[in-house]
Amino acid sequence: MSDPKDLPNIRSVRVGKTGEGSMHPEHRYGSRLPLMLWVLFSRRWIDGVPVHFFAIEHRDGLVLFDTGLDPAIGSNPRKYLGSALGEFFLYRLFRWEIGPEDNVSDQLSGMGHDVGSVRKVVFSHLHFDHTGCIDHLLHAQLLAPRREWQALIKPKAERDWYFRQHVDLPGANWNLFEMEPCDDPDIAPFGSCFDVMGDRSIVLLPTPGHTAGSVSMLLHSAGMPPILLISDLAFELDMLLSDRLPGVGEDFDAMLDSYARVRALKERLPELVILPSHDMQTSARLAGAMRKQVHL
Repeated sequence: MSDPKDLPNIRSVRVGKTGEGSMHPEHRYGSRLPLMLWVLFSRRWIDGVPVHFFAIEHRDGLVLFDTGLDPAIGSNPRKYLGSALGEFFLYRLFRWEIGPEDNVSDQLSGMGHDVGSVRKVVFSHLHFDHTGCIDHLLHAQLLAPRREWQALIKPKAERDWYFRQHVDLPGANWNLFEMEPCDDPDIAPFGSCFDVMGDRSIVLLPTPGHTAGSVSMLLHSAGMPPILLISDLAFELDMLLSDRLPGVGEDFDAMLDSYARVRALKERLPELVILPSHDMQTSARLAGAMRKQVHL
């Protein structure tokens, strides 16, 4: 993939964490048991699962990839979810450790950014743990895959962990995108892409599986190794590398196909750094990647 010309288009990439959670190993790593059986009766938990979002400092403005959780889900989950049934099932899937300070504005402030400087927010998909605090970002352009928006507005979407009341807010500047043909041979196996900034430094790739409309974000700029943010395509990098499927997903065949395309991209770009959103090693891997950054 050709480097963008002139000065680096991306100045920094930072990761924010909106709390931590616990999840069942059957959820994270898969199980032969029926889903409802382990959801209701598993007593095993994996702790310390991060809920990440990413801040990309582009020379044309700050871009976010997802926004993590809203702390309101920790303080009043029944109100946030809109039902006692939702709260019942949520706490059999996840346990949250999240405080008032674990919001997108305070997390950005800790990085040295003001939330008001965010120009664009790209959502990998529209599940609630990736769309928190949209009310902090009504000034920004909000970008989502059109297919994800269709999932958000369908009847009973909350059963699939889409909560329209927290996403489709009055005054929000939503822009729904479709993938387009790409002529870059490195990403040709993905079939299409979407160029966020128009300079090929932030490119979205279709990676369905976790949801039908899920996308990953490829960051490529002079002076830094290429980085691929894969959101929930895999909960851990090793799962993607070894074709290990989680316990939940909309389409496991599509997930395996997406795994294969990401691995093919890694073969073409050996320095590629792949970062899932809920991997405990993501923060350290990103820090290592950014230490390799050369300021031109």
